[in-house]
Amino acid sequence: MAYMAMATGFLLILIGFYGALTQRNLLRMIVAFTVADAGVNLVIIAVGYMSGRTAPILDNTLQATDAVARIIDPVPQALVLTAIVIGVGVTAMMLAYAYKLYEKRRTLDIAQLTELKW
Repeated sequence: MAYMAMATGFLLILIGFYGALTQRNLLRMIVAFTVADAGVNLVIIAVGYMSGRTAPILDNTLQATDAVARIIDPVPQALVLTAIVIGVGVTAMMLAYAYKLYEKRRTLDIAQLTELKW
């Protein structure tokens, strides 16, 4: 199961990068970056998955000595939660920049936005 999630994550990353590199519309590029971000999160979760283990919650039913062999490492899950929050913030910032560019230039085609090219 983890291999399928990892393969799906890598496929999403490839689709996102392909879309970001081939599209000329800024909104489509932003969506492509978001798809790649979701793929990275899925790969991190798949790397942290261990079959037959339980959630990292210590209570009276699970002894502290058995916890190392029976619980999942919570670090990948915490990293993905942080990455989701950062990804939402970056996506919001990209959308705000695209909106301001559209207000100023009335286009989202990157071929028309060449003033800052060298």
